[in-house]
Amino acid sequence: MDYTQRLRYHYQPKSGWINDPNGLCRFRDEYHVFYQHAPHFEVPWKEPMYWGHAVTRDFLHWRELPPALAPDAPYDDGGCWSGTAAEKDGALYLFYASVHTPEGETQNRQNVSVARSRDGVRFEKHPGNPVIDRPPPEGSRDFRDPAVCRVGDRYCLVMASGNEEAREARLLLYESQDLLHWTYRGILYRWENARFAECPSLMPAGDGYLLAASVVTSAGHWFTLMYGTLEDGVFSPVLSSEVDRGPDQYAGQAFHAGDGRNLLITWIPGWPYAGYAERSVGCMSVPRELTVSDGKLLGAPAREIRHLLTGEDPALRRTPRGFTVERTGREPLVWEGDLRRLELLRDGYILEIFVNGGEEVYSVLL
Repeated sequence: MDYTQRLRYHYQPKSGWINDPNGLCRFRDEYHVFYQHAPHFEVPWKEPMYWGHAVTRDFLHWRELPPALAPDAPYDDGGCWSGTAAEKDGALYLFYASVHTPEGETQNRQNVSVARSRDGVRFEKHPGNPVIDRPPPEGSRDFRDPAVCRVGDRYCLVMASGNEEAREARLLLYESQDLLHWTYRGILYRWENARFAECPSLMPAGDGYLLAASVVTSAGHWFTLMYGTLEDGVFSPVLSSEVDRGPDQYAGQAFHAGDGRNLLITWIPGWPYAGYAERSVGCMSVPRELTVSDGKLLGAPAREIRHLLTGEDPALRRTPRGFTVERTGREPLVWEGDLRRLELLRDGYILEIFVNGGEEVYSVLL
């Protein structure tokens, strides 16, 4: 497998490391995809994280822009970590986890900061950063990945956190009228027997709300998508699904497409292949449209990429009970179940698999 080849449809920067999608949004007739980025290295942790930036109109043709955020302020010199975007009065606001280790301390502090842009390209950091400077008692030092959305006449901000004493992963809820001054409301949702949550998304969907997050336990992690109600600052799920079950997937972020659709893009990680390629092989997934149908949450391929789908691929072998996908240097992906429909998208060393109209999705590095 040639891991140095450029992918055609899955976005990746021209050089440097890429991970979690950030700030996914539609602004000024283009889709903006920000992402965690180390612009000068092909591996992470060699420099503090930036926010990379690319735009597209169709999720097929991409234009890479200069980094939107750099770790150049005292409160974020440890990195501009994951977050989301919100539009207000014609301006685009980026909310991110600003990380800093005070002098004389050994552990970093994770806060919330914001940057603003009129053109969607050049961003100016708010002079009052950080806008949330510490976690509440219900949280922990794992306090990051702010997810902002509008709910009625106010803005909601969801923070990913956890609580070691309670052994829970938690999502914490804040509210604001102006995107700059935030009031803590309480615990939005919690998972028992878990360490912490990461990369949440919250948004209205029909008569309810979609809530997504990656949940980290001592044994690993999973990505969860839920549909339910939001009342008095508490989310109550009606439906739940993993939707994207990996095995090469993390940090999915959902967002409004501006045309009534809710889309999901995830990170397809590159780190398992450090010994196979000279550069990062990570990328963004193609978009999946999130819908509720017949009591199920679906992640079907978005219409922009449907013409690329096929029903067969050399890496996938159908079996009497499902299918098997071979992966270089790792265990194969084995799926068994009631296979009624199978759609595949192959792009170089990436295979994305949509089972039964998006009931299950698998992102695979071959």
